[in-house]
Amino acid sequence: MNSIVKAALGPLVRSAMAKRNVQFEEGLYAGLCGTGSPMPDINRTGSCIAVLAGKHFFIVDAGEGSTRNVLLMNLPLARADAILLTHFHSDHIADLGEMMLQRWAGGSNKTPLEVIGPTGVERVVQGFNLAYQLDAGYRVAHHGPEMVPPAGAGGIAKPFELSGEPNAAVVVFEQDGVRVTAFKVDHRPVEPAVGYRFDYRGRSVAVSGDTVYSESLLEHSRGADVLFHEALNLEMVRLMNENARLVNSPSLKKVTQDIPSYHSTPEQAARIASAAQVGHLIYYHIIPPLPRPMLKNLFLGDAKNYYRGPITVGEDGMLVFLPPDSGRIEIKNVLK
Repeated sequence: MNSIVKAALGPLVRSAMAKRNVQFEEGLYAGLCGTGSPMPDINRTGSCIAVLAGKHFFIVDAGEGSTRNVLLMNLPLARADAILLTHFHSDHIADLGEMMLQRWAGGSNKTPLEVIGPTGVERVVQGFNLAYQLDAGYRVAHHGPEMVPPAGAGGIAKPFELSGEPNAAVVVFEQDGVRVTAFKVDHRPVEPAVGYRFDYRGRSVAVSGDTVYSESLLEHSRGADVLFHEALNLEMVRLMNENARLVNSPSLKKVTQDIPSYHSTPEQAARIASAAQVGHLIYYHIIPPLPRPMLKNLFLGDAKNYYRGPITVGEDGMLVFLPPDSGRIEIKNVLK
């Protein structure tokens, strides 16, 4: 590299590195690191929501490609307390191995990443640990055990069980004023399936996971500042179903016929938000893809007739900030 090129690149590299040194104000943050679904969308990665509460950092689900967004959003993956899984569909766990790897290598962590989830999470974590075992060995050999301590590779499963009650819930983390509650939702035939609520310093966010209209979600999101709720526009999916023959895909025909039975419409999510009196409704896990911005309003359908509060169609890169002990909700997209 000649001196002229080096002189030109130097400031750009220093600027890029400086941007990674982000300081977060005290409060509760929620970042949309993945707002997509299994349907390919050039603008959205797989389902993933990051939550920063004081000095604790969590990731809810690890959909495909979401690790890259966590890092691009300059969120503190290296000091993540845990990944929390809502259920074990592939689009919610596909990036788990990469998430565990980046947390280990990026922070020289000496203990594996906790992966919290309902019963069955043990098998998921065991599989990813096995798949990444050779990779971990290569990295220790190349970078040295001081940089990548062998004991910190992979994840350790932390399963929880819920009672048979339809609205069952359990606190899965409570420390330094941070409380994380897991609660049942309805994604049958996928069982167990849960959502999560985070409470910190008078502020709260709830995450639906995948579910149909759920009274349990309504109960456990009651009074939350922000509800992140999955959504499927029924009419748009029906159009895909009717035109699946144009791409000669019998599987697309069948999938678009089946998936409405275990997802919520924007209107159903709005009814939950209204009944629970949440402060702001944000959609994620968007089905189907929305290739043009103008489709966002069409996607909402009649949701605004059911919920009078603010509604946002989530995008990858959105960061929500809830200052402590206040009513403010600040939203910006840090990837734009």
